Amino acid sequence: MMLVSVISYIDRNTLALLAPTILRETGLSAEQYGFVISAFSISYMIGNPVWGAILDRIGVRHGMMISVSAWTVASVSHVFATGFGSFAAARAVLGFGEGATFPGSMQTATRTLPPEQRSRGIAVSYSGGALGAIITPVIMTPVAALWGWRGAFWFTGAIGAAWLLQWAVLSRREDLARPTPAEAATKHAGGPHWTHPRTWAFLCAYSLGALPLGFVLYQTSLYLSAVLHQSQMQIGAVLWIPPLGWEAGYFFWGWVTDRFTRGGADPRSINRMFLLCTLLSLPLALAPRIASVPLTMALLFFAMFVTAGFIIGSLAYANSYYSRAHSGLIAGLSAGSWSAMVAVVMPGFGRLFDRGHYALAFDVVCLFPVVGYLSWRLLDGSAARLAQSPKQT
Repeated sequence: MMLVSVISYIDRNTLALLAPTILRETGLSAEQYGFVISAFSISYMIGNPVWGAILDRIGVRHGMMISVSAWTVASVSHVFATGFGSFAAARAVLGFGEGATFPGSMQTATRTLPPEQRSRGIAVSYSGGALGAIITPVIMTPVAALWGWRGAFWFTGAIGAAWLLQWAVLSRREDLARPTPAEAATKHAGGPHWTHPRTWAFLCAYSLGALPLGFVLYQTSLYLSAVLHQSQMQIGAVLWIPPLGWEAGYFFWGWVTDRFTRGGADPRSINRMFLLCTLLSLPLALAPRIASVPLTMALLFFAMFVTAGFIIGSLAYANSYYSRAHSGLIAGLSAGSWSAMVAVVMPGFGRLFDRGHYALAFDVVCLFPVVGYLSWRLLDGSAARLAQSPKQT
């Protein structure tokens, strides 16, 4: 499952990496590029809870086989894209297929690990996304240099096909095939409800707290090109650095969550963790105030390290309250809510970039974790008061 999230992020980050070249050759503006990202994000938003529910019902083995097959075809279809409409369509199908990635990862972790190890297990399986973002520039820059940006998308299709072959062999465990009868009997109980503040608490912590992740992933190559005047090859040489912080953050915050918050069951410890992550998110605003590539990359590295704390912490918080039978749906809702936020804000960030308002863009993105933490604090307090009311008891 870590490997499939590696592949999913290679697929999605290949476009971000090669954006300067693709925009130049196709005539797309940064704002149009933002809408292409939104097409992916909207479909990914829809696909996450849909695939979460499907995987909870039919199991990881068959569900992942279907989803990865679909997104592999979509990835190859980028080869034939020539303008805004075709790129948006290809990204939309890719986004829907990749919606199964994290629901499948979390369902696998919760089914195969005891509760005291699940945050670290989720961190391992989710960390493939960060690893994919790290290795994308290392692998895809020379591929694109040799065969062009279209050749890069042929390559992404090939690695998706290779994963499908090994998955057919490695996914034969019975607990990955389909839910147990006991879990199937409780599929309508113990899950998140839209009317309960706790559902919105963990969605706000995840989607708003981790929003800088999307900004760094999708806008860094354009910023390095336009402001720091880096070539495509120079961008490829350093773009692995920020996701390395994301990768390290998964393992660090996974250990912290299991060690100090009892897997998310201690709200006071989760509160301290989220507050710390919020404060540590603010230095990203300094990036456009400096003209140094190394310092900029260090700030982007640290920003992605911090976002992993919001991701792991919010998932642990949700898993401490909801049944394991709904783990796929929980992962789908959280990743889908994040994607929804990305879809809404990326065109706006693209417009700010088109107009040269880079400092304002960085300032705005730093506000999202602050709003996410305050929203979580308010909603979690409402959930606690609701649980203590006589009507609930």
